[in-house]
Amino acid sequence: MSLYIAEGDPMEPIQSSDLMLRIEKMGVTYPGNVLALRPTTVDFHKGEFTVLLGLSGAGKSTLLRSLNHLVRPSTGKVISAELGALETRSTVRRHRCKTAMVFQHHQLIERHTALQNVLTGRLAYHSTWRSLFPLPRQEQALALHCLDRVGMAEKALTRVDQLSGGQQQRVGIARALAQQPAMILADEPVASLDPATSERVLTLLRDICREDGITAIISLHQLEYAQRFADRIIGLANAQIVFDAAPSQLQQRHLNEIYHGTRGAVTDAAETTEPNPQTTTPSPIKLEIAQ
Repeated sequence: MSLYIAEGDPMEPIQSSDLMLRIEKMGVTYPGNVLALRPTTVDFHKGEFTVLLGLSGAGKSTLLRSLNHLVRPSTGKVISAELGALETRSTVRRHRCKTAMVFQHHQLIERHTALQNVLTGRLAYHSTWRSLFPLPRQEQALALHCLDRVGMAEKALTRVDQLSGGQQQRVGIARALAQQPAMILADEPVASLDPATSERVLTLLRDICREDGITAIISLHQLEYAQRFADRIIGLANAQIVFDAAPSQLQQRHLNEIYHGTRGAVTDAAETTEPNPQTTTPSPIKLEIAQ
């Protein structure tokens, strides 16, 4: 596992040429003393396409959302290589400005056009007062360029509620690109899409991140997609990391760790549905190494 115990003052930016972000002894406990993520230390590197793999409730979304403080850590720190520890509102805001989100349910304004939704990715670069008025022409040109990159330029003036789920997710990716991020966090971006559309969306996201050198951290249920698209897989189970390595290193025993003790039966490594909460004994998971 790629763990690192920091030395010195964690408030200072990290002196490393390829390090993007570090979580240091970070844990999350929700109200009611619900343990969502056990304290852990992990480094995330520039340009890396990382998949957080595990079943629902394993801690994937909690870990992902804590990286930009949508979920605030109960213990430990999130440390940006550029900004240092995210411990002040101004530092968190600056970090979020360069950290884009892609959501499972898109989080688009359905009554607005695709172009208007993509332009919301530029709001962090303008004052509240300025954002009340139409953004400059160059911002609209940037938004159109982002839509073109995801193959949605011809739908720029179409209301989002008239688009398919896959098209809406591509608009969500375009909005993230309009933010000109150094890092993209995608929380179950294909969980509600059919397999063919899921593959197209993940291919698009991976290719754009590689072209632009964007660090991507994606949470997924589907082992098949993790093996195919990830540079690195972080497997989670029972609120802790149980695997952290390249997809080629993933073995049956690691799958047993990732899924051991979770509620629900999983019989297909690429299954996209939620586990059945009525089933308490997991079925064996057979590993198929992607060629």
